[in-house]
Amino acid sequence: MPITKTLYLIRHAKSSWDDPSLSDFQRTLNARGLKDSPLMAKLIKGKNIIPDLIISSPAVRALSTAEIFADEFNYNKNEIISDERIYESAMHDLITTIREIKDENNNVMLFGHNPGLSNIANLLGNKFLPEFPTCAVVGIELKVNSWSEVERNCGKIILFEYPKKSLR
Repeated sequence: MPITKTLYLIRHAKSSWDDPSLSDFQRTLNARGLKDSPLMAKLIKGKNIIPDLIISSPAVRALSTAEIFADEFNYNKNEIISDERIYESAMHDLITTIREIKDENNNVMLFGHNPGLSNIANLLGNKFLPEFPTCAVVGIELKVNSWSEVERNCGKIILFEYPKKSLR
């Protein structure tokens, strides 16, 4: 029986458009994003999910979200892997990033952007997710022995949480 790898795809929290001098890459989290990130991190931690590895887009809003989650999990923020391929990512870049994960990591959190995360969730998962709200977390249990084996339909969606759902 294969070892299960679990990938948690996390879309960055809500970002601010208040400062027109900032590039898209430099946009920060807005007040709602700063509220939603710790809420979602606590929710996920409450499900006894602990990341072995955190990978993030280097864009400020994604990395900030990853750092807020890292704080909740007592994960060393200096050990977050920042991978520029996740920013404005094509499907191929995201799959390559996932396939390069070292196999000693079984629970991996990847922080990024749409439409890339939606596309990957729908490529790997067993059900279609029509939306991927900001600060949403999708957990996909992958039936693989190695991250290098990740391919279309190799996973089962085991978790889909987002801020407005958790407030119900």
